[in-house]
Amino acid sequence: MLKRVVKSFNPLEVEIAQYLSSETLRSDPRNHTVPVLEIFSVPDDPEATVLVMPLMRRCNNPAWQTIGEVVAFLKQVFEGLQYMHELHVAHRDCVAQNIVYDPRYMYPRMFHPQETDKSFNFKGKARHSTRTACPVMYYFIDFGLSRRYNPEDGPPRERPIRGGDKTVPEFQNWKGDLVDPSPTNIYYRGSLTIVTFYKFKGAEFLGPLVDDMIAADPLQRPTIQEVVCRFDELLKPLDNAKLRSRLPLRGQPEGWVTRWLRDVGHGLRSFRYALLRKSAIPLPPSS
Repeated sequence: MLKRVVKSFNPLEVEIAQYLSSETLRSDPRNHTVPVLEIFSVPDDPEATVLVMPLMRRCNNPAWQTIGEVVAFLKQVFEGLQYMHELHVAHRDCVAQNIVYDPRYMYPRMFHPQETDKSFNFKGKARHSTRTACPVMYYFIDFGLSRRYNPEDGPPRERPIRGGDKTVPEFQNWKGDLVDPSPTNIYYRGSLTIVTFYKFKGAEFLGPLVDDMIAADPLQRPTIQEVVCRFDELLKPLDNAKLRSRLPLRGQPEGWVTRWLRDVGHGLRSFRYALLRKSAIPLPPSS
């Protein structure tokens, strides 16, 4: 996966991506930033640099099938965001488009880089397993709007930068004040959870936490440390049956025959995974 970065547009992207992918930080299992394999300049274009990264896949493709798969996704994303905050790095655009996963185990024969639903040789559909059978590691990408801060300079303050999510309350009537980017990152994560998971039945247990994460007042939002702790508390009442339950879409009524067939198919698959001791929260070994 190649990305051309133009210094005049994103002057800090290469530096931050290289820092987060350094050997010392890469060895930490909480690091969910995309590995940078190589960096090279572009001949005859001193403004351009090319980042070489592994081939990844959009976080929501294919769709999650169980509550446990959703939990595994959120757990990794919260963990990765917490790790970046500990390093005094603010992503500032952590929307769904900027979260991907390593598909090598879920897609053992991979897929075509351009037509991702096609096989690598373009002769058929790309065959894949499920996240429960083959747990995946999620990564943040795109550090074009990111910033790294010196803790000795005090709390970070920045002019707002509008990323992929245009609904951030503190950006709507901005009057020129510098803002702390950390609460905005929390809002992005809460907003992403609503857009991505509230369309499924069964995700209601996330409601109290998400409501606080998208509070209109940035000062009322929890810190990422509080988000991680509260999320872990929300998981405690969830048993295996709940975690392995399927995710029907809201607003799309299922006829009783369709629902019965889907329930039976999902139930048999879940029973098989339980016999194989596949975790109901499918986390990769290093997560």
